[in-house]
Amino acid sequence: MMILRADTARELMTPGPYSIADTDTVEQAAAFLTDRGFGAAVVIDEAGHPLGVVTKTDLLVHVRERAAGKKAEPATVREVMTPAVFSVREDTPVQSVVEQLVALNVHHLFVTDRTGVVVGVISPFDVVKKLA
Repeated sequence: MMILRADTARELMTPGPYSIADTDTVEQAAAFLTDRGFGAAVVIDEAGHPLGVVTKTDLLVHVRERAAGKKAEPATVREVMTPAVFSVREDTPVQSVVEQLVALNVHHLFVTDRTGVVVGVISPFDVVKKLA
């Protein structure tokens, strides 16, 4: 039988996720994701609150639309991001975290503190690392 060695989202998360400002350009976002080997990053406003998520897929769709003449340059991250952030609070029980990852069919669940600032991220890999 496998046991998850964590009780809350805080114990499961990778702290301090990398984020991108909503005012960054698409080129800056592409370089950011590529240089770090990330598939996605949370998009934040000046106060550090999550506004959305930008993925490599979002960037590819933008490049395709630009090539087809549907989009003009330069575009900001805010224009191409997915304007939804799936998140849980730090004190969310692990069972709920796992259920949400599965139900929402997402690869990244962001963790926020009580003020709504993103403090971590949970991926399926984070869950696997805590299995015993």
